[in-house]
Amino acid sequence: MPDGWIRSLIEAIHSSPTQAVLYLSGGASQAIGWLISVPGASNTVLETVVPYSKMSMTQLLGQMPVHFTSQQTVEEMALSAYNRALKLSSPGHPVVGVGFTGSLASLRPKLGDHRFYLSTRTCDRLWVSTVTLSKGLRTRTQEDKVSSHLLIKGLGDACKVSASFVSELNDSEVPDECEKLFDEDQELQQLLNGEICMKVYPFSSETNAVNSERRIIIPGSFNPLHDGHLKLLEVATSICGDGYPCFEISAVNADKPPLTVSEIKDRVKQFEKVGKTVIITNQPYFYKKAELFPGSAFVIGADTVARLINSKYYGGDHGKMLEILIGCKRTGCTFLVGGRNVDGAFKVLEDFDIPEELREMFISIPEEKFRMDISSTEIRKHLGM
Repeated sequence: MPDGWIRSLIEAIHSSPTQAVLYLSGGASQAIGWLISVPGASNTVLETVVPYSKMSMTQLLGQMPVHFTSQQTVEEMALSAYNRALKLSSPGHPVVGVGFTGSLASLRPKLGDHRFYLSTRTCDRLWVSTVTLSKGLRTRTQEDKVSSHLLIKGLGDACKVSASFVSELNDSEVPDECEKLFDEDQELQQLLNGEICMKVYPFSSETNAVNSERRIIIPGSFNPLHDGHLKLLEVATSICGDGYPCFEISAVNADKPPLTVSEIKDRVKQFEKVGKTVIITNQPYFYKKAELFPGSAFVIGADTVARLINSKYYGGDHGKMLEILIGCKRTGCTFLVGGRNVDGAFKVLEDFDIPEELREMFISIPEEKFRMDISSTEIRKHLGM
């Protein structure tokens, strides 16, 4: 069991809304056991991974690190953990990615320093701490305990909780700490650059669905957002019965230039006014959205169904279309389909010949419950935009 003060700190972490993914290599292993042993761990810990071999670390980061124990590597680990946390977290919860890489005491004496790097990444902060331990002062287990203490402290700081901390470092082992703070513009630029996978604006006040892991998502450009979109989300939520309702905008379009930071912020303001959560991603394709939001219900119009099942959009390859959409099905995603005008005629899901392998993935929204003839394009034309 962890020391009393560590247990109190972990209890405070578990009581916070922040959820975490931890990637640890080369030390701080006791921190995992401490976090899991204190009741409430499921509130905080989404996933822990120990990429101990070189190949494991390379696959985790998508490239071979120049140095496996370095500041650059730990920053990349924290960023990767942060992106993973965004995908795994419950809707509306803040997340943190934790990275740790160390070179501690081993069976054979080390020529270099005994040191470790610790990093946390949140939506607006990247923090890194470098610690060089006094060589020969502690056993491997003792060095692991010291590094575990500091990891829990770093996680607590990222969760914005305060509790007493008892350092076991001596006067010559002062951590070298640095941090970078990000504003909204910088975070959105990171999304456009592909560094982060999404940014969540949790404007919704619907607390009854906060603990649901399933999302009910209306994707679109929302230029502008109108009453039809809001009504559609309301109807879809009533059909699903369980889930966190939200909108999604891809800042990257398959056929148009990406949105600018200014354009994204302008569109986000619409959702703040009506108190609805919106998620900004950089994935224009549904099979990629399904990977980002497994198990979600995507609310789409019949016009989108017409494109989804049309082999023309898959290079004329019917087999490729089936393969991609079956991949979406495997993620547990479903499509709720509302009627829309398609080529001048109002159509509903039943008007399409859905391949048998995919039929259970598509759910019809009855026309009597919702019909939206208005479109954002028509509104822009009417307003001369």
